[in-house]
Amino acid sequence: MSVQPFMSTVMGTLDSKGRVCIPAAFRQYLTSQNTDGVYLCPSFFQPVLEGFGQTVVEALHKRLAERDPFFSPDHDDEAHAVISRTQLLPADDQGRVRLPDAMIEHAGLKDKVAFLGLSQKFQIWDFERLAAVETERLARIRAKFERDRTRQNGEGS
Repeated sequence: MSVQPFMSTVMGTLDSKGRVCIPAAFRQYLTSQNTDGVYLCPSFFQPVLEGFGQTVVEALHKRLAERDPFFSPDHDDEAHAVISRTQLLPADDQGRVRLPDAMIEHAGLKDKVAFLGLSQKFQIWDFERLAAVETERLARIRAKFERDRTRQNGEGS
């Protein structure tokens, strides 16, 4: 049986101890990558947490290994943005992880959260913020689709 990548949007809660329960399907995908828990880091683009497994970590390390670690500003920028800010959080028997307070604050998480599956990674959003983000992202992809369709059909045809 093959395990699906991070898919769908799953609602959850942030409890009073700062814990969230990683969705079962997401935990299965993490386990299939031999990830003991979940890797989380604050996004450097938006107020959201990025979640991923060992496969993404290995790809990041491989990409960074191609750069000189002492004389490449790109190496340091990417490593700082992701690697230095990432934590491997262990899950308990129910699949709950304790989010660090700084991550909760970064994402503005309250009691209702949404786990947004994005194939190789997932995001943890405050439920109230997600609607606006979804509207914005879908508008961008629709605009891109229209631009691509216009180019394919020839400008002005």
